[in-house]
This record gives sequence, C-alpha cells and structure tokens, in this order.
Amino acid sequence: MVQVTMHVEADVNPTESEDKVKRAVWNLFGDVPTALKPAEKGSVLTVDVKGQQNLSTLRSILSRDRIRDASRRALRQGLRGNTLTFYVNKQVAFAGHVSFCEAESESPLGPIKITIQTDEPLQLIDWLAPKTTKP
Repeated sequence: MVQVTMHVEADVNPTESEDKVKRAVWNLFGDVPTALKPAEKGSVLTVDVKGQQNLSTLRSILSRDRIRDASRRALRQGLRGNTLTFYVNKQVAFAGHVSFCEAESESPLGPIKITIQTDEPLQLIDWLAPKTTKP
C-alpha cells in the first residue's frame, strides 16, 4: 500500500441538506469523519484522512460501474507532481455512483473536490482503476 493523504471538499448550498451532502461523500469513501466550515454562501463539508484504505469504496464503485478506463484518464488529467485532484458530481455520488466532472460547470450544485497526496501517484491510479484493455 502506498502512503495517501486525502482532502475532500463539498459545498453545502443553503438549499441543500447537510445530511445528503454527507451521504454523498460517505457513498464514495465510507464512514469518514467530516467537518463543516462556514462559507460565503452556505457551508463547506470537509474530510481530511490518511491511508489508502479510505479509497477502497471508491475503487469498488469504479469497478462495479465498469468505468475504470475512463477513471484512469480522469485521474491522470488531474495529476500534478505527487498530487491528484479531481471532481465528481455530488448528485451522482449521492446515488452511489461516480461521474467525473469539471470544477464547476458540469455539476449544478457544485462538485465534490478530491485532492490526494501520495509519493506513488501512478501506482495509486493503477490500484484505484486497473487497466481493463490491453496496450
């Protein structure tokens, strides 16, 4: 297992339920500890955890939904040095699935932003979303 530090942020808009946003995050990462911080509009739900095991649920979803190859591309696009940054649609996560999106435009209620620090980013991507096609 590689060393992993993960930070998650999800806006909780004034029209949204904090519990539903928390459920969306938990659907992706399991029962991780969350914190709520005030923001200009509403609040921001955050998660700060260490350990690759916190990504096991996400890994299972990528496999179950058969989107590993698309996930590999999205994860590699968000790779900068030892940091992976990617966004997923909050509403889709609430339903227990993953849909990668852009920072703002593709998720009407705002996306869930995931930032992962690791010394072995390519190894982590291979673990999260193993190749399904032959080179």
